[in-house]
Amino acid sequence: MQNHYNLIQRSDDALVDDLAAQGIAYVPFFPLGGFTPIQSSALSTIAQGLKATPMQVALAWLLHRAPNILLIPGTSSVTHLRENLQASQLKLPDDVLAELNTLGGVQSGH
Repeated sequence: MQNHYNLIQRSDDALVDDLAAQGIAYVPFFPLGGFTPIQSSALSTIAQGLKATPMQVALAWLLHRAPNILLIPGTSSVTHLRENLQASQLKLPDDVLAELNTLGGVQSGH
């Protein structure tokens, strides 16, 4: 399954959970887009605290969101590819996850 889904665009939250329960993969389309300036500013602040880039945090959130999420972020450079790969190693503490969940205005179940 592939739909528009990211840290901000979370209308598929229930679908992600249903698919996870069935062991079906979900591939977020446009995993790094759609941030307003305010959301972008908040994400940047969170990323600074984690010594990561905002995009690494956004990708890490998706990986923490559900075990069935498979990421295919596009990239135009080897540098960005390396940054994207490092997102898989980024640990997001519960308080950070809670703060990130407020950015989209939807409380995730995870």
